[in-house]
Amino acid sequence: MAIVRWNPARDLFGLQEDMNMLIGDFFGPTGHGDTSVVRWSPRVDIAEENGNYEISADLPGLNKDDIKIEVHDDILTLRGEKKFEKEKKEKTYRLAERHYGEFVRTFSLPDNVNKDAIEAVFTDGVLKLTIPKTEQPKPKQIEVKVQ
Repeated sequence: MAIVRWNPARDLFGLQEDMNMLIGDFFGPTGHGDTSVVRWSPRVDIAEENGNYEISADLPGLNKDDIKIEVHDDILTLRGEKKFEKEKKEKTYRLAERHYGEFVRTFSLPDNVNKDAIEAVFTDGVLKLTIPKTEQPKPKQIEVKVQ
């Protein structure tokens, strides 16, 4: 048997995962053909490249008119809605795992970004935001005079 060093953070992360699963099961779909609309949140990747921050969000099944992007103060908000597809003939769902409904994602922007030059491109269900960085102001050095 190997001796393993106890890490209290590992226990806390495990507890958090257990709570997330419990709450997700309680508020999420039942898995018994329940087609009710549940809250969902698109997955994102945030990267830094070529002097920019890049946020890529998976938004399958949406078009550009379903997506709204706002910047207020230092908060970037991505919101939209994926509508449930209803056909004229009612279907009897045996399993419905896709998420529908409104979503909102917010991101705190650092001080070193140009908020007026943010660009958004939506291609094949992926939204890509390019957020240009600005140069950080260098600290001003003050000469100390001796009298």
